Amino acid sequence: MSASISLTNLVESNKKRSPLGLALRLLDKVVGVSKMNDIYQQHEMAGLSKEDFARRLLSVLNIQVLGGEALQNQIPKTGPLVIASNHPFGGIEGVILCLLIGQVRPDLKVLANQGLKLFPELSDYFIFTNPLSEKDPKNGASIRTSLKHVKQGHALLIFPAGRVSYYQDQKKRISDHKWNRIVAKLVESGQANYLPVFVSGENSRLFYRLGRIYFRLRLFMLARELLNKQNTSIKVSCGTAVKPNNYSTNGDLDELTSLLRAQSYCQDPKWQKAWPADKITRLKPLATEIEWSLIETELDALPREQLLITQKAFEVYFGYQNQLPNTVTEIARLRELVFREHNEGSGEPIDSDSFDATYTQLFVVNRQQKKVIGAYRMGRTDKLLENGGIDQLYLSKMFRFKPEFANLKQPCLELGRSFLIPEYQQSFQGLYLLWRGIGAFVCKYPKYRILYGTVSLSKLYDMRSVAIMKEALVTPTELVAPFAEFDFPLHDELGDFAKNSTLSNHLTPLLACIEKDSKDIPVLVKHYQKMGAIFHCLGIDKSFNDTPGLLLSVDLAKAPEKLLKLYLADGYKQYQDFLV
Repeated sequence: MSASISLTNLVESNKKRSPLGLALRLLDKVVGVSKMNDIYQQHEMAGLSKEDFARRLLSVLNIQVLGGEALQNQIPKTGPLVIASNHPFGGIEGVILCLLIGQVRPDLKVLANQGLKLFPELSDYFIFTNPLSEKDPKNGASIRTSLKHVKQGHALLIFPAGRVSYYQDQKKRISDHKWNRIVAKLVESGQANYLPVFVSGENSRLFYRLGRIYFRLRLFMLARELLNKQNTSIKVSCGTAVKPNNYSTNGDLDELTSLLRAQSYCQDPKWQKAWPADKITRLKPLATEIEWSLIETELDALPREQLLITQKAFEVYFGYQNQLPNTVTEIARLRELVFREHNEGSGEPIDSDSFDATYTQLFVVNRQQKKVIGAYRMGRTDKLLENGGIDQLYLSKMFRFKPEFANLKQPCLELGRSFLIPEYQQSFQGLYLLWRGIGAFVCKYPKYRILYGTVSLSKLYDMRSVAIMKEALVTPTELVAPFAEFDFPLHDELGDFAKNSTLSNHLTPLLACIEKDSKDIPVLVKHYQKMGAIFHCLGIDKSFNDTPGLLLSVDLAKAPEKLLKLYLADGYKQYQDFLV
């Protein structure tokens, strides 16, 4: 506390001098250094270990830390780790994070601003640098030391803004300064896991007002702002540690730095919201499995042309409820089983509605295992609209289609209610067979050039993840709109990131830092992306347990040739000739 002592001595030696003494006393009252020094002396904080000093300081100031245990639970116990946080206060957040992280990672070092030399008892944590000046040659040694520390498998904490958050006229809000590229270099070169942290709170209005006059005035206010935190609670929030191979910025350190900063702001508690309570509070027991002999009898009775694919023990069929009453009941039972895993179940013994009677069922069976392994429900729009109006289409209950949308202009296939039973969800085979079946179907009925439907975004995803997927994937259109909107806009800081970066390129790391199980975007979304899908909008399906769904369409004539050849197989050339 040498800086505090010297200012205190200066005040004392000039008490009788006026106006200098008066000015110094006023300055000391404003900046609070003497009071901070009194606390330091009164509570015998000099010479304490770094851990004891941090605990004593928090205890003396009566600061309650919220979220500490949750943070510690997310810290990888071993291996190279970079932890970065916003910098809302200028000092106390460093003390808090050092204490919390150090209890899990005793190897912790902190790449810190010279200003934190205010606490010499904590100096063992620090590798000091001058992040206010990225090109300061004196930073070289500290950066090399930090990078060596990370590469040796240790943990490092950094506040990449290099200065305290301040009011920014352009943004009309308080936020961090642009982050230093050092953080990206540490993650990329150190091949480190990255843990984004967000500390909630702000300094006093006076702090921000003085900062708008001259930014260095903020430095003189840090002791006062530390004292202002007495008898308060400070919340710490963190995401899930993201593995380095999840980042794909191709060596662009500026892009990676902006992404890491966005991941920190993703943890802001103000941008967190729970899904509304499920309307379905009681799940009825699943229906009894339909005996295979009944299904097999129905399959054997189908016209031969409704067997689309045979591949070893697998067969892909299409059919209708009036042909396959037992098979469609089993499909509906399995749908309910799978959808319950994703919090999308109806709660009924089977997942069925009136559309099962009018839609085409495309499904895969394993004759050897004697079971249905997956299915799609397909609506042939030309046939359905012949029998009535737009309400014959399931998705007309979810979206308001204008006449110019494809499903009202030409024959389309409306795809939905897809599933694979659990043992096939992690393999490519099940999805491949379903799409081979769709390919064989459109070869048989080549007028169906446009496929459209929704991909359900399970409520097992955090609402933040769904908001990010919506922003990244949807190409806005006036041709269709949801009846029930998903109304959860991006965090302002993430919105700024999206304006300057291609958000869809960073979906994997953004979701990974939010989702507790680090899950990525749904497999079906990835598949449709590969098929060249256009995502039109996102709505809430009120008929499907209020599940959010992305409406998309695929123009098979524009799909990648490689995938068309894969799924259309022997029918590829014939289908191409039809399109021409």
